[in-house]
Amino acid sequence: MTQQPKGYPIATLAGGCFWCTESEYRALDGVLYTRVGYMGGKTKSPTYQQISTGTTGHAEIVEVTYDPEKIPYADLLRFFLTKAHNPTQLNRQGVDVGTQYRSAIFYHNAAQKEAAMQAIKDAEASGQYNAPIVTAIEPASTFWPAEDYHQQYYEKYEEQNGRKHLRVILKKQGKLK
Repeated sequence: MTQQPKGYPIATLAGGCFWCTESEYRALDGVLYTRVGYMGGKTKSPTYQQISTGTTGHAEIVEVTYDPEKIPYADLLRFFLTKAHNPTQLNRQGVDVGTQYRSAIFYHNAAQKEAAMQAIKDAEASGQYNAPIVTAIEPASTFWPAEDYHQQYYEKYEEQNGRKHLRVILKKQGKLK
């Protein structure tokens, strides 16, 4: 889908590099649309170049529009905390280091805030991690869309980044739609 559908809820998540997080969510049944951008900082209309300095306060985020009849918000959060990224890494994901790569759930209403708090409690109680979860829960603020070349990055450039080969393998294993 090339345009964001109207009338559906949005989940806003920061889990490191937005290329990776967006790619994970686009593969889920019930996700209708995604776009990447920046949230949580002080600079208006930031660019990727500005964000990359780590001085604007923004996080790289993915905005997920979803059908709650097919995938409830709680399931999106569970996936975020247990599969999409490592929520125990403070201001980083793997080799990507800086506050722009922090782990955060940006809520749009009180119900999302409550669901986020519960999801973190559940993930901590699961015993999956040997370190505390550092995912922040923050109110959603202005969404600044990332530049066009960042949108659906892995789909646009899958030949160059090796994801095409990985996608074929995962489809054969039944792990990807």
